[in-house]
Amino acid sequence: MGQPEIPPQETNVCDSWQQFVQGLLAIVMVIGAIAMFHYYSPRTAEVEPTSDLQKEIRELTAEVQALKQEQDMPATVLNRYRNSIGYIYGVYDVTFPNQQPSIRARVSGTGFLVRDHLIVTNRHVAEPWFGDADSENLIDRGAKPVLESLVIFFPGSPTPVNVSRAAVSSSADLAVLRADNAPQVRSLTILPLAKAPGAPGDLVTVLGYPMGIAGMVAKSPTEIYQRMAYRHNDITAASELAALALIRPSATCGHLGDVVGDKLIYDAPTAHGGSGGPVFNDRGEVIGVNAAYMDGFSGGTIGISVEALRPLLMAAAGQSGSAEQK
Repeated sequence: MGQPEIPPQETNVCDSWQQFVQGLLAIVMVIGAIAMFHYYSPRTAEVEPTSDLQKEIRELTAEVQALKQEQDMPATVLNRYRNSIGYIYGVYDVTFPNQQPSIRARVSGTGFLVRDHLIVTNRHVAEPWFGDADSENLIDRGAKPVLESLVIFFPGSPTPVNVSRAAVSSSADLAVLRADNAPQVRSLTILPLAKAPGAPGDLVTVLGYPMGIAGMVAKSPTEIYQRMAYRHNDITAASELAALALIRPSATCGHLGDVVGDKLIYDAPTAHGGSGGPVFNDRGEVIGVNAAYMDGFSGGTIGISVEALRPLLMAAAGQSGSAEQK
C-alpha cells in the first residue's frame, strides 16, 4: 500500500510549531544569559576586595615576621656563633736595644673565626702599639715593639690557644691572626661574611668582650664576682674564668647610622675590649669589624666594613698555603 499523503495544512502547522519552539528556546537562552550575568556580576565585585584584603594580610604577616626576626637576631647570633668569638689577651714591650723595656703593657680584645684557623680582629689588637701615641713616639726614636705573647680564649674551652699574625692591613684597623692547630679550634663554626655592609637604618648586632676581664667578672655569679672583683687583668684571672666556663661574649644591638667608605657608624654600644668583635646584620651575617667609639656620643661606634676585610683574608690564606707547601 502507498503512504498516505500529509495534508498541506498539517505541514504548515508542524513548521510553525518548530519555529515557535526555536524562538522560545532562543528567548530562554537570552533570559538565562542575562540571569547569569546578573548572578555573577555581584560575586565578581565581591571577589576583588577579598583578594585585596588577603594581599594586605600577607604583607602584614611578612612585616610581623621580619620584626620578630630582628628582635630575635641578638639571641640567634649568640646561640649560633658564641663559641667562635674569643677573648684575646696579650703582653707587649716597646724597647730600645740593650735596655729595659720603656713600655710593657697588656692588650685585650675580641676575635672571631672566619676561615680554617684564621681569626679576624683589629690591627691595634694584633699590634697593640699601632695607634698608641707613646709607643709610636718611642718607635720613631728607634725603639722596637715586641709582642711577648698573644692568646685567644674561646667560650667553653678551659685553655687558651696561641695565635700569631697572619696579615695586617696598612690602610685600615684590621688584622688576621692564625691560631694553633688546637682541637677546640677545629670544632668551631665559621662565621659567614655578608656580600655588602648594608644601608643606613639596618639593624646591627655587635658581639665581643667590652671591658675585658673586668666586664666578664662583673657579670659572673655573685660568689665569683666577690672573689675576683679586685683581681688585676692578668693571664691568671683570664685562665680562671676559662676554667669556670665564664668566657662569654656580650651582645649589644642598634642601627646602622651611616656607611662612609670602609667605615660603618652605628649606635650599638661598646667599650675597651670589644675591639675586633663581629658586627652582624639582621640575617646573621658579618658586615664589619668593631673598631672604636667616640666619647660623648652614644651613636658614634665605628666599625670597618667587610669589604675592606676581603683582600686581607686572601693575603692571609695565600700565606697559609705557602707555609703548607714549604
